[in-house]
Amino acid sequence: MRLISSGQHHATFEFGDLRVISLRDGYIDMPPTRLRGEDGRTLDELPAAVPLAGDNLRLSVNAFFVTDGTRSVLIDTGASNAWHDPTMGLIYDAFDEAGIDRAHVTDVAITHKHEDHVSGLITPDGSEAFTELERVWIGAGDTSVFTGRLEPIRDRVVPVSEKVAINDWITAVPTPGHTPGHTVYDVRSGTGHLLVWGDTVHVPTVQFDQPNVSWELDGNQSQARAARAALLEQLTQPHHFVAGAHLDSPGIARVTPSGDGYALEYLAPSIG
Repeated sequence: MRLISSGQHHATFEFGDLRVISLRDGYIDMPPTRLRGEDGRTLDELPAAVPLAGDNLRLSVNAFFVTDGTRSVLIDTGASNAWHDPTMGLIYDAFDEAGIDRAHVTDVAITHKHEDHVSGLITPDGSEAFTELERVWIGAGDTSVFTGRLEPIRDRVVPVSEKVAINDWITAVPTPGHTPGHTVYDVRSGTGHLLVWGDTVHVPTVQFDQPNVSWELDGNQSQARAARAALLEQLTQPHHFVAGAHLDSPGIARVTPSGDGYALEYLAPSIG
């Protein structure tokens, strides 16, 4: 995995015979009280290494475009103007900056149903963001989101209820817990695996070192905790990388064991 270009809103990586482009949708500030210990209570205190924006945690919001030069898949879509506008909804600027024509997006893979991951399918003016869209992959437990502003997309939804190949180099892997349909996408190239997740980790400066710390909005905290533990262990294998929706943009890193937890090594400096 090698960084080959970057800008204010994007970073492009060479990953074997694939290109992975991180697209920055923006950020959201959330209170530290969202973090939960194993007993379900808020943490007594934050680790000293956790940066705050005022009194809040600042979470990056990222999406990822993966292409082999012929076919492409967009994983997550950002928030458009559905949530915390104007600090999010920058993904369309990121597409332009990266030189990606949105008309080339035929497949979108959604990690889960929350607004900052799925709402970018529809632009602020109410039109479809991807005019040639053919399929939207999403966990079967999360398909109820396709109502209201997302109703026009409903006829192209492909529910994922078990591990399934999207194409020759991406497999959808159900990882329920944060939501019933939370899904991780395993991107394979000739040089390794990239696991693209949504809300497996919200606060990287806490949850890698203390993976048992969960998030208030995890629908099933024990299930989300178990899914995170399994994925983190998988990521310690050679030639494995992670791309996270809420890792610091551009959000692509290596994971190694460290004490009772894990260490995160970003492959590029933070954007924004």
